[in-house]
Amino acid sequence: MELKSVGVIGAGQMGNGIAHVMALSGYDVVLNDISEDNLAAAIGRIDKNMERQVSRDLISAEDKSLALSRIKTTVAQPELGQTDLIIEAATENEEIKYKIFEGLIPHIQPHTILTSNTSSISITRLASRTDRPEKFMGFHFMNPVPLMKLVELIRGIATDDETYETCLDIVNRLGKTAASAEDFPAFIVNRILIPMINEACYTLYEGVGNVSSIDNAMKLGANHPMGPLELADFIGLDTCLAIMNVLHDGLADTKYRPCPLLTKYVEAGWLGRKSKRGFYDYRGEIPVPTR
Repeated sequence: MELKSVGVIGAGQMGNGIAHVMALSGYDVVLNDISEDNLAAAIGRIDKNMERQVSRDLISAEDKSLALSRIKTTVAQPELGQTDLIIEAATENEEIKYKIFEGLIPHIQPHTILTSNTSSISITRLASRTDRPEKFMGFHFMNPVPLMKLVELIRGIATDDETYETCLDIVNRLGKTAASAEDFPAFIVNRILIPMINEACYTLYEGVGNVSSIDNAMKLGANHPMGPLELADFIGLDTCLAIMNVLHDGLADTKYRPCPLLTKYVEAGWLGRKSKRGFYDYRGEIPVPTR
């Protein structure tokens, strides 16, 4: 089935990136959020990021203009009803995602494919709250979406072949690479990445090293482009904690116990870049370690 229109739920870091790449690839996009301010900010970020691509000769000014014209914003979920594919990119909270999908069902077309950009939550459980588990799957983009080449495709227990192949075709049209993952907690990337970040938190918590030494050790000693604590701030410490909790609960293994220091930072509202403070303080011109 050929898809022409895409609905994206959530205009945050991931949602605006997904809308960006979809519009550049020729899809009509309906970007939905609960806040008009969030939508306006998202369009501003998309414009800025596309302008950066123009300045680097990655796209033309005409490409940018056409892509922006394809994006419509709305705070009304029913306006997503005429889209062929919906990608939920709301916060990593299972109950919120349930409410979103349950609210969509009365408004969408029989052929519409539902997907979630969840980075850890069971696709099978999410699909069970819809009327079309066979047309539901995980569609996990990496952050930042315009730059990162990977998309994880996760089939739930009921996902049919047509739905999978349709989503795979979209990934190819976007010029990205698909990695097929089984529906186990955190899938592939975050099953490996987030426990590494959690271990870096423990290394800080236990006083093995400070923020700078831990990040420099992994950048210079393991050739990582970004240190694990800096990366945690970029992802969002609340998201890291949510994924660790999914791993801990879903796999019942103490090796996935979230670091108490990570929990404390989230409780303090120190969520990383988006709150201007996490393992680094971003309120000045140069990020400064907070510990």
